[in-house]
Amino acid sequence: MIPVTEFRQFSEQQPAFRVLKPWWDVFTDYLSVAMLMIGVFGCTLQVMQDKIICLPKRVQPSQNHSSVSNVSQAVASTTPLPPPKPSPTNPATVEMKGLKTDLDLQQYSFINQMCYERALHWYAKYFPYLVLIHTLVFMLCSNFWFKFPGSSSKIEHFISILGKCFDSPWTTRALSEVSGEDSEEKDNRKNNMSRSNTIQSGPEGSLVNSQSLKSIPEKFVVDKSTAGALDKKEGEQAKALFEKVKKFRLHVEEGDILYAMYVRQTVLKVIKFLIIIAYNSALVSKVQFTVDCNVDIQDMTGYKNFSCNHTMAHLFSKLSFCYLCFVSIYGLTCLYTLYWLFYRSLREYSFEYVRQETGIDDIPDVKNDFAFMLHMIDQYDPLYSKRFAVFLSEVSENKLKQLNLNNEWTPDKLRQKLQMNAHNRLELPLIMLSGLPDTVFEITELQSLKLEIIKNVMIPATIAQLDNLQELSLHQCSVKIHSAALSFLKENLKVLSVKFDDMRELPPWMYGLRNLEELYLVGSLSHDISKNVTLESLRDLKSLKILSIKSNVSKIPQAVVDVASHLQKMCIHNDGSKLVMLNNLKKMTNLTELELVHCDLERIPHAVFSLLSLQELDLKENNLKSIEEIVSFQHLRKLTVLKLWHNSITYIPEHIKKLTSLERLAFSHNKIEVLPSHLFLCNKIRYLDLSYNDIRFIPPEIGVLQSLQYFSITCNKVESLPDELYFCKKLKTLKIGKNSLSVLSPKIGNLLFLSYLDVKGNHFEILPPELGDCRALKRAGLVVEDALFETLPSDVREQMKAE
Repeated sequence: MIPVTEFRQFSEQQPAFRVLKPWWDVFTDYLSVAMLMIGVFGCTLQVMQDKIICLPKRVQPSQNHSSVSNVSQAVASTTPLPPPKPSPTNPATVEMKGLKTDLDLQQYSFINQMCYERALHWYAKYFPYLVLIHTLVFMLCSNFWFKFPGSSSKIEHFISILGKCFDSPWTTRALSEVSGEDSEEKDNRKNNMSRSNTIQSGPEGSLVNSQSLKSIPEKFVVDKSTAGALDKKEGEQAKALFEKVKKFRLHVEEGDILYAMYVRQTVLKVIKFLIIIAYNSALVSKVQFTVDCNVDIQDMTGYKNFSCNHTMAHLFSKLSFCYLCFVSIYGLTCLYTLYWLFYRSLREYSFEYVRQETGIDDIPDVKNDFAFMLHMIDQYDPLYSKRFAVFLSEVSENKLKQLNLNNEWTPDKLRQKLQMNAHNRLELPLIMLSGLPDTVFEITELQSLKLEIIKNVMIPATIAQLDNLQELSLHQCSVKIHSAALSFLKENLKVLSVKFDDMRELPPWMYGLRNLEELYLVGSLSHDISKNVTLESLRDLKSLKILSIKSNVSKIPQAVVDVASHLQKMCIHNDGSKLVMLNNLKKMTNLTELELVHCDLERIPHAVFSLLSLQELDLKENNLKSIEEIVSFQHLRKLTVLKLWHNSITYIPEHIKKLTSLERLAFSHNKIEVLPSHLFLCNKIRYLDLSYNDIRFIPPEIGVLQSLQYFSITCNKVESLPDELYFCKKLKTLKIGKNSLSVLSPKIGNLLFLSYLDVKGNHFEILPPELGDCRALKRAGLVVEDALFETLPSDVREQMKAE
């Protein structure tokens, strides 16, 4: 016995599958049930007794009785008994008499069966079974695509996701925010969208980021008053639905097996309909009420000719005509289905009407099986597609993420992340979030906003609430901006830092920040700077004073030259790429600071010597070996800082004595062996870094540097320090670690302002107790081995440990 529970799955699946059944499939299902009832009813009648009733057929005698042969023939054909006697009323009537036996009932039952098998037409016998078989084939064709493994999995997944999308609170919320608008409101919204798409960055009215705002309808701004309407659980469920829809779309758009199977089963039903109509129309007349039966069973019954009555003929005839009518209607419906299949392109589906009705402009069109199922659903109820489309929209997804972000990052939680940055501004760093929380704009004291590795950042108009905002950092972020937000940033933003992996991440709206003073760009640009078209817009940054480009350019961009007249500081970090054609530097007459770092320079560019306003020059990490051109620096009267560190310089030329205005000089990480005494004729030097070289001797002329506050010879080969070093009484930082020193002079006590001393890594056996005279030196500022520190007198140690 098959338990009833085995059939439960069919009753459970059918209500779910109904959304994929258009009206013609539902209609043909009802027709199939009606035809099935005809078949079952006919089959039931067939199992009844007396399918056919037969009686011996009366044979009229020949009118010529004089012929013996005729009489004998007639008698032989009817009965072996003597010829009948004439009746008084009807002299021609012949009485029929068969063989007399005691098996009358069995005789006629046998005759009925024999005549049913031999005399009755096969169509009259098997019509109910044919109806049953044809109907089952029709029903199988109509449901095969629901059961076939290659298609049923897609259908089941789709219906499961569809139901969740239809019932999701997020769907209702997303649609409710754009519903109830009259035509005038919709027109206003479209006008507002068009204005937001066209953002002007200057008097020329050039477009800025027009495409980035194309899919952001005004109605999709998160309403803070209703932000709590969607709880956290519902938000997570909606977020999971977006991921399911994305994966499902990628899966079902790969092929069109559902469409192909549906077409094939419809074609099969049409062919079968034509066959049924053809042979049934020809054979329905074979269902007759009376049937002549001739069987040679005279030895058993005494009769050969019988007249039979097909008891179900009349009913079967009516049923066959009724069946033909149902099949005709069924076939016409299938023909309409074929027309629908081939008249429309069912492997493409456009959400145009949904976009127009909801205002969600970025719902993508779909194709193949995904499109076919949506077309089928539209025949059931177009509302399903409309609600499902919400989860295909990137705008809708971003809005959901925005809502979850706002719930997760409250203003109090964001205030806990505030910190002071290098520019001494109150900064909020946000790293690897799914978006920018709207709650950020409630922190009105914010001065700097740092966004790092955040995709699809949308800066709304509410940024205008941050009256103190002056600095914005975008590190590997794709940013869109509202027109009102751009207007605010044009007036208030002073510092912009952009770190990018692709030039497309460079925000085009940054060239319209007319009050921008500092711009930092970090990322890979094309080696052919002529291809960096976007940089040409820097000329519009009239207030720009500091420009830093960390990239791999081959020459200074022309756009940089265009802003040279008001540029005060320029930094180019070239990551080892060779920087050539530096003659454009001559045009930067107001430049006070210049950094050319890791640019593979083999000599100091001559164009630098034309920058008469230059105060600081940094040529770090180049390939400088000789710096004979340093004599030309004497023309730069304002030059106070010179950094030639991390190069391959082997000696310092005597011409350096002419740079009398130098205050900071860095020669660390080179290959210098000898220090010329002329170096110390630059008596204004306050900062001198000679660490990480091969220096063995410090000239006594160092005592001339009475302004010296910082002196480092870490990681050299110095064996002794001249006593004249301790004449530099303003010295605050002294780094002599990792050398070959064996004695530290007691005169170090003369350095009353010394606060940092590094002596670690030498050959000292004892520290002079005069270190106690250095009142500003504490234990935290003394870098020395613990054992060597213990050689100091206890009172000195206690003095250094005291706060």
